[in-house]
Amino acid sequence: MGDKKEKKVLVYNSEAPIEEQVVSLLKGLKKTITTAESITGGMISAAITSVEGASECFKVGYVSYSNKAKRKLLSVKKELLRKEGAVSSSVAKEMAIGAMMESEADLAVAVTGNAGPTALEDKEIGLVYIAVCAGGKTKVEEYHFTGTRKEIREQCCNTALVMVRNYLLEKMT
Repeated sequence: MGDKKEKKVLVYNSEAPIEEQVVSLLKGLKKTITTAESITGGMISAAITSVEGASECFKVGYVSYSNKAKRKLLSVKKELLRKEGAVSSSVAKEMAIGAMMESEADLAVAVTGNAGPTALEDKEIGLVYIAVCAGGKTKVEEYHFTGTRKEIREQCCNTALVMVRNYLLEKMT
């Protein structure tokens, strides 16, 4: 007779702030996370590490605001940055993969975008790419946020955490 795989049952508060949900799920699944941030400049890392017990699941946060930092810290290809620009789906994907490889975390989330006040690389203000990398797969989503620079960055941070939470919830089922 074969052993039945026991399904994990995690209890977490879906009404709690998103960063608390993410930390609770990561701890319950015994998974680690790393961040690769450009547009948010460390906001996602700060949100995660503001939660008690985050040291059990948070590996490292990379703030790669410049293209040079993206290349040196996260192994984003220079040619890709030149061809597509920092605000692109491909760069978000490479940032996530690079962060995961460097940190040896189970999951990585990466964000790149344009918060304004002016268009960069001919990319509209509010254009954001968020990538979640885990289990050999990377999912990238494109968003178009509106508001002030601060509001765009906050929306990006929150949406990135929601993407991570949703990924973790999918893994539980």
